[in-house]
Amino acid sequence: MAPTNASVEDGKFRDMAKDTVELNGEQHMTTDYGIKISDPDHWLRVGDDKHTGPSLLEDQIAREKIMRFDHERIPERVVHARGTGAFGTFKLFESAADVTTAGVLTDTSRTTPLFVRFSTVQGSKGSADTVRDVRGFAVKMYTEEGNWDIVGNNIPVFFIQDAIKFPDVIHSVKPEPHNEVPQGQSAHNNFWDFIYMHSETTHMNYWQMSDRAIPRSYRMMQGFGVNTYSLVNKEGKRNLVKFHFTPELGVHSLVWDEALKIAGQDPDFHRKDLISAIEAGQFPRWKFGMQILPEEKQDDFDFDPLDATKVWPEELIPIRYIGQLELNRNVDEFFPQTEQAAFCTSHIVPGIDFSNDPLLQGRNFSYFDTQISRLGANWQELPVNRPVCPYMNLVNRDGAMKHKITKGTVNYWPNRFETNPPAKPAEGGFTSYPEKQSGIKARLLSEKFAEHYNQAQVFYNSLSEIEKMHLAKAFSFELDHCDDPLVYKRMTERIAAVSLELATTVAQNVGGEKPSKALKPNNGATAKGLSQLEYMPEKPTIATRRISILIADGFDYASYTAMKEALSSLDAFVFTVGAQRAGVTAETGEKVVPDHFFSGMRSTLFDAVFVPGGKHVETLAKNGVAKFWITESFAHLKPICGVNEAVKFISRQIVLDEIEVAASGTPVTESYGVVTGYVDGKSLKVDKVGPDSKGLAEQFVWHVSRHRNWARELDGLADQIAA
Repeated sequence: MAPTNASVEDGKFRDMAKDTVELNGEQHMTTDYGIKISDPDHWLRVGDDKHTGPSLLEDQIAREKIMRFDHERIPERVVHARGTGAFGTFKLFESAADVTTAGVLTDTSRTTPLFVRFSTVQGSKGSADTVRDVRGFAVKMYTEEGNWDIVGNNIPVFFIQDAIKFPDVIHSVKPEPHNEVPQGQSAHNNFWDFIYMHSETTHMNYWQMSDRAIPRSYRMMQGFGVNTYSLVNKEGKRNLVKFHFTPELGVHSLVWDEALKIAGQDPDFHRKDLISAIEAGQFPRWKFGMQILPEEKQDDFDFDPLDATKVWPEELIPIRYIGQLELNRNVDEFFPQTEQAAFCTSHIVPGIDFSNDPLLQGRNFSYFDTQISRLGANWQELPVNRPVCPYMNLVNRDGAMKHKITKGTVNYWPNRFETNPPAKPAEGGFTSYPEKQSGIKARLLSEKFAEHYNQAQVFYNSLSEIEKMHLAKAFSFELDHCDDPLVYKRMTERIAAVSLELATTVAQNVGGEKPSKALKPNNGATAKGLSQLEYMPEKPTIATRRISILIADGFDYASYTAMKEALSSLDAFVFTVGAQRAGVTAETGEKVVPDHFFSGMRSTLFDAVFVPGGKHVETLAKNGVAKFWITESFAHLKPICGVNEAVKFISRQIVLDEIEVAASGTPVTESYGVVTGYVDGKSLKVDKVGPDSKGLAEQFVWHVSRHRNWARELDGLADQIAA
């Protein structure tokens, strides 16, 4: 008789108590119920080598893989666990009735309420805001026809082409299973091993290593729908579409050393930034746009528009901006609103439909399944997820945490009372676009999905010199944290498929073998909209920029108040940082209570620094934190300004021949974003902001509006100052 705690394996009894399994290359991959898997990388779908068709729900291998992954962690989100959100509105400026019947995109008289949740991807709820990672940008619009969710990111492409690989890419980037480290980082062996093993990740990987992955603020990053959807107009014509959100404040990022330090100094930096801006009435806004592609032109490109690892070039398919998203109300309580907010890519409204995007079709299945696992069957009854339009489904009656009470004797359809009948299309009922399908049933994608490097090359070629420099540093930092030579040596070879120059630099830094030739010749092509330096505000602004003013006993009250008033009048957030928070006394006897004291705050949490004149510079010169504030700000490429006695204090912290400061009596001198001069408080006014501004305060404001002085890094000055 067989032992109780045993099962049959290869005709022999296996002791079930021995739970430890040593993985090796001899074991074939199987499902959890034992059948061997021949292709774990492609969902079963209808199509051929020319066209990618719909994914089939009958694929038991894909369903087991992704449903098992969906239920791995409870109750924390498997991905995007670290996040925050706010409420707001969507306003349409131009009707898109020519391409869709969706009321939210055609009725310009509407103001649609919405909720947006921003997040990182890899880390747990306890990780830091400023890690290098993709940022989630999920929008829930409470339209009159039902909820419409755009579950996007701040990067327009994704790592994988087929949703069946989603568990693999997330497992690879999460903390490694044997020791649960590192948290909130992609700088480890498993992630980079995955990147090498899947060349389709190349394009996304370059975006992730760019400055896009360390945004200055949620308010200063783009949002992209990532997936390809469809729009259907009243004539029944279909267009493919991608959705875009472009911030009116411009697209800005941290520098890497700064991001690392903020992670320790203030891990909630992005959360606080969003909350404080809304509290101050400085509502963040994004332009809403769409790229629209007639379905008959789907095959006109050298890439497949349904491939989520590809962008649609703006030169070929321009963005049509038709509306504005504004965030104007913070949540009242984090858990029931932000934490219980749940999004689904499958939540669309009439006039919007899906496409055969293989990543989208898998997400449509996965997201709904995940929300049931995390929040229960009645998750859509929670206030933050509940539609604002009337809703009723007599079939969905039971389940844990049921809130709504439904009267009646039937819970099925059809029924003898004709209770809760479905709506006809003319009554607003949702109908799917009647797309014709033909092809074989197989695990495949169209042949255009097989090209993985061209757009990565275009992205790299389109970056500015400073962005390319940061990209090289990012690759070097990440691969330096990989201690398996096989991982970092192979990756330096892969980088050569995009840029031989970049691969050579990275190989030198991390110990890889310098490639002798490019694995694929660079196409030399560039495109618009890829460099984030293209996205500066239409008008120079310093609104919501955090500017610190350093003071100690004996500071000049006139220059302090004049500069503070000038900056505040332009909606900057101005903070006084003093020698002690108990109060600082000016030369003329006025007392100021600082917002922070030197050892309680750091320069990394501000966008610029101003030092007024006065005898206090003698105290500042003896304070290590105050001195380091200047050198660190310089190393992080931030604008620095000082007047009168503060000019010499600043010059002593930045001892570089290239930096010129004002000579005694000179009203204003600007050098690499360091603005100094000898002026009285009355002259610190801002009448004009631009590159030709003459006044000291005006020049300082201009450089703050430019975000960083990139020339310091390009010319090698920043590296000469200890950060």
